[in-house]
Amino acid sequence: MPMPTTKTLREGSTPKRAAILSAARELFLADGFDRSSVDAVAARAEVSKRTVYDYFGDKKTLLQAVVDAVGQSMITTIRRTLDDTLSDRTEGADLEDALVTFSMRISTDMLGSAEYATLQRLVRAESGHLPHRGYNSMADTPDEAIAERFAAFAAAGLLDVPDPRLAADQFIALTFGVALDRLGSANAAEDTRVRPLVVEGVRTFLRAYRTA
Repeated sequence: MPMPTTKTLREGSTPKRAAILSAARELFLADGFDRSSVDAVAARAEVSKRTVYDYFGDKKTLLQAVVDAVGQSMITTIRRTLDDTLSDRTEGADLEDALVTFSMRISTDMLGSAEYATLQRLVRAESGHLPHRGYNSMADTPDEAIAERFAAFAAAGLLDVPDPRLAADQFIALTFGVALDRLGSANAAEDTRVRPLVVEGVRTFLRAYRTA
Protein backbone atom coordinates (compact mmCIF):
# COMPACT_ATOMS: atom_id res chain seq x y z
CA MET A 1 0.00 0.00 0.00
CA PRO A 2 1.40 3.45 -0.92
CA MET A 3 2.52 5.55 1.99
CA PRO A 4 0.69 8.81 2.73
CA THR A 5 1.72 11.75 0.56
CA THR A 6 0.29 14.64 2.53
CA LYS A 7 3.62 15.62 4.03
CA THR A 8 5.98 17.95 2.23
CA LEU A 9 8.24 16.11 -0.19
CA ARG A 10 11.99 16.39 0.18
CA GLU A 11 14.09 17.90 -2.56
CA GLY A 12 16.89 15.60 -1.48
CA SER A 13 20.26 15.15 -3.12
CA THR A 14 20.54 15.60 -6.88
CA PRO A 15 22.42 12.30 -7.47
CA LYS A 16 19.82 10.27 -5.55
CA ARG A 17 16.94 12.00 -7.31
CA ALA A 18 18.55 11.36 -10.70
CA ALA A 19 19.18 7.71 -9.81
CA ILE A 20 15.55 7.21 -8.80
CA LEU A 21 14.26 8.85 -11.99
CA SER A 22 16.61 6.78 -14.14
CA ALA A 23 15.61 3.54 -12.41
CA ALA A 24 11.89 4.35 -12.65
CA ARG A 25 12.21 5.26 -16.33
CA GLU A 26 13.94 1.95 -17.13
CA LEU A 27 11.39 -0.11 -15.21
CA PHE A 28 8.32 1.72 -16.53
CA LEU A 29 9.56 1.20 -20.09
CA ALA A 30 10.55 -2.44 -19.59
CA ASP A 31 7.77 -3.71 -17.34
CA GLY A 32 5.04 -1.06 -17.44
CA PHE A 33 3.76 1.13 -14.65
CA ASP A 34 1.49 -1.41 -12.99
CA ARG A 35 4.14 -4.15 -12.83
CA SER A 36 6.90 -1.85 -11.59
CA SER A 37 7.01 -1.67 -7.81
CA VAL A 38 8.50 1.05 -5.66
CA ASP A 39 10.64 -1.69 -4.08
CA ALA A 40 12.10 -2.49 -7.51
CA VAL A 41 12.75 1.19 -8.25
CA ALA A 42 14.51 1.62 -4.91
CA ALA A 43 16.62 -1.50 -5.43
CA ARG A 44 17.71 -0.43 -8.92
CA ALA A 45 18.48 3.11 -7.74
CA GLU A 46 20.33 1.73 -4.70
CA VAL A 47 18.32 3.83 -2.26
CA SER A 48 15.79 2.93 0.40
CA LYS A 49 12.09 2.61 -0.32
CA ARG A 50 11.54 5.39 2.21
CA THR A 51 13.79 7.68 0.16
CA VAL A 52 11.68 7.12 -2.96
CA TYR A 53 8.53 8.04 -1.04
CA ASP A 54 10.21 11.01 0.65
CA TYR A 55 11.32 12.42 -2.70
CA PHE A 56 8.26 11.62 -4.85
CA GLY A 57 5.37 10.74 -2.58
CA ASP A 58 3.82 7.94 -4.62
CA LYS A 59 4.30 5.97 -7.83
CA LYS A 60 2.01 8.17 -9.96
CA THR A 61 3.93 11.28 -8.95
CA LEU A 62 7.14 9.43 -9.80
CA LEU A 63 5.79 8.59 -13.28
CA GLN A 64 4.87 12.23 -13.86
CA ALA A 65 8.36 13.26 -12.71
CA VAL A 66 9.91 10.84 -15.20
CA VAL A 67 7.79 12.23 -18.04
CA ASP A 68 8.56 15.81 -16.98
CA ALA A 69 12.30 15.08 -16.85
CA VAL A 70 12.28 13.68 -20.38
CA GLY A 71 10.28 16.69 -21.57
CA GLN A 72 12.72 19.11 -19.97
CA SER A 73 15.61 17.33 -21.67
CA MET A 74 13.94 17.89 -25.04
CA ILE A 75 13.22 21.54 -24.25
CA THR A 76 16.94 21.95 -23.55
CA THR A 77 17.64 20.43 -26.98
CA ILE A 78 15.24 22.86 -28.65
CA ARG A 79 16.76 25.92 -26.97
CA ARG A 80 20.30 24.76 -27.79
CA THR A 81 19.30 24.21 -31.42
CA LEU A 82 17.72 27.65 -31.59
CA ASP A 83 20.95 29.19 -30.30
CA ASP A 84 23.04 27.19 -32.77
CA THR A 85 20.96 27.84 -35.89
CA LEU A 86 18.85 30.98 -35.41
CA SER A 87 21.27 33.37 -33.78
CA ASP A 88 21.35 37.16 -33.61
CA ARG A 89 23.84 37.02 -36.50
CA THR A 90 21.29 35.53 -38.90
CA GLU A 91 20.79 37.88 -41.86
CA GLY A 92 17.91 38.20 -44.28
CA ALA A 93 19.63 36.33 -47.12
CA ASP A 94 20.41 33.45 -44.77
CA LEU A 95 17.03 33.23 -43.06
CA GLU A 96 15.55 30.47 -45.22
CA ASP A 97 18.64 28.30 -44.84
CA ALA A 98 18.73 28.97 -41.10
CA LEU A 99 15.06 28.01 -40.64
CA VAL A 100 15.52 24.83 -42.70
CA THR A 101 18.65 23.93 -40.72
CA PHE A 102 16.83 24.50 -37.43
CA SER A 103 13.89 22.36 -38.55
CA MET A 104 16.09 19.54 -39.78
CA ARG A 105 18.13 19.57 -36.57
CA ILE A 106 14.91 19.27 -34.55
CA SER A 107 13.74 16.48 -36.86
CA THR A 108 16.90 14.47 -36.21
CA ASP A 109 18.27 15.55 -32.81
CA MET A 110 14.89 15.66 -31.06
CA LEU A 111 12.15 13.89 -33.02
CA GLY A 112 14.59 11.12 -33.90
CA SER A 113 16.01 10.83 -30.40
CA ALA A 114 15.65 8.12 -27.78
CA GLU A 115 14.28 10.79 -25.43
CA TYR A 116 11.40 11.58 -27.77
CA ALA A 117 10.66 7.88 -28.30
CA THR A 118 10.66 7.40 -24.53
CA LEU A 119 8.24 10.26 -23.99
CA GLN A 120 5.87 8.99 -26.68
CA ARG A 121 5.91 5.45 -25.29
CA LEU A 122 5.30 6.54 -21.70
CA VAL A 123 2.50 8.95 -22.57
CA ARG A 124 0.76 6.41 -24.81
CA ALA A 125 1.15 3.41 -22.54
CA GLU A 126 0.58 5.07 -19.18
CA SER A 127 -1.90 7.85 -19.99
CA GLY A 128 -4.33 6.49 -17.41
CA HIS A 129 -1.79 7.16 -14.65
CA LEU A 130 -0.90 10.72 -15.72
CA PRO A 131 -2.77 13.87 -14.60
CA HIS A 132 -4.93 13.92 -17.75
CA ARG A 133 -5.23 12.25 -21.12
CA GLY A 134 -2.66 13.50 -23.59
CA TYR A 135 -0.51 14.93 -20.78
CA ASN A 136 2.33 16.92 -22.33
CA SER A 137 5.20 17.77 -20.04
CA MET A 138 6.58 20.25 -22.57
CA ALA A 139 3.27 22.13 -22.76
CA ASP A 140 3.74 25.34 -24.79
CA THR A 141 7.43 25.84 -24.06
CA PRO A 142 8.81 24.94 -27.54
CA ASP A 143 6.27 27.19 -29.25
CA GLU A 144 7.12 30.05 -26.90
CA ALA A 145 10.85 29.61 -27.43
CA ILE A 146 10.40 29.81 -31.21
CA ALA A 147 8.07 32.80 -30.78
CA GLU A 148 10.77 34.63 -28.81
CA ARG A 149 13.23 34.09 -31.65
CA PHE A 150 10.71 35.29 -34.25
CA ALA A 151 10.09 38.41 -32.17
CA ALA A 152 13.84 39.07 -32.20
CA PHE A 153 13.89 38.66 -35.99
CA ALA A 154 10.99 41.11 -36.22
CA ALA A 155 12.92 43.63 -34.15
CA ALA A 156 15.86 43.17 -36.54
CA GLY A 157 13.61 43.84 -39.53
CA LEU A 158 13.79 40.29 -40.93
CA LEU A 159 10.19 39.26 -40.27
CA ASP A 160 6.85 41.03 -39.98
CA VAL A 161 5.16 39.14 -37.14
CA PRO A 162 2.47 41.13 -35.28
CA ASP A 163 1.78 38.01 -33.19
CA PRO A 164 5.01 36.00 -32.67
CA ARG A 165 3.26 33.13 -30.88
CA LEU A 166 0.77 32.73 -33.73
CA ALA A 167 3.66 32.82 -36.21
CA ALA A 168 5.45 30.09 -34.21
CA ASP A 169 2.32 27.91 -34.16
CA GLN A 170 1.94 28.34 -37.92
CA PHE A 171 5.63 27.60 -38.53
CA ILE A 172 5.37 24.34 -36.58
CA ALA A 173 2.17 23.40 -38.42
CA LEU A 174 3.71 24.10 -41.83
CA THR A 175 6.85 22.06 -41.14
CA PHE A 176 6.60 19.29 -38.54
CA GLY A 177 2.81 19.32 -38.60
CA VAL A 178 2.61 18.61 -42.32
CA ALA A 179 5.18 15.81 -42.02
CA LEU A 180 3.29 14.22 -39.12
CA ASP A 181 -0.04 14.51 -40.92
CA ARG A 182 1.21 13.13 -44.24
CA LEU A 183 3.87 10.64 -43.15
CA GLY A 184 2.90 9.82 -39.58
CA SER A 185 6.37 10.92 -38.46
CA ALA A 186 8.60 13.98 -38.66
CA ASN A 187 11.77 11.99 -38.00
CA ALA A 188 14.07 13.04 -40.84
CA ALA A 189 16.69 10.52 -39.73
CA GLU A 190 14.39 7.68 -40.80
CA ASP A 191 12.44 9.18 -43.70
CA THR A 192 14.00 11.19 -46.53
CA ARG A 193 10.56 12.52 -47.46
CA VAL A 194 10.57 14.80 -44.41
CA ARG A 195 13.12 17.29 -45.73
CA PRO A 196 11.22 18.37 -48.89
CA LEU A 197 8.11 18.95 -46.78
CA VAL A 198 10.10 20.99 -44.26
CA VAL A 199 11.74 23.09 -46.99
CA GLU A 200 8.41 23.89 -48.63
CA GLY A 201 6.89 24.67 -45.24
CA VAL A 202 9.69 27.14 -44.48
CA ARG A 203 9.23 28.81 -47.85
CA THR A 204 5.47 29.09 -47.34
CA PHE A 205 6.08 30.62 -43.91
CA LEU A 206 8.52 33.17 -45.32
CA ARG A 207 6.15 34.14 -48.12
CA ALA A 208 3.69 35.13 -45.40
CA TYR A 209 6.08 36.71 -42.88
CA ARG A 210 9.30 37.85 -44.52
CA THR A 211 9.59 41.63 -44.71
CA ALA A 212 9.48 43.14 -48.19
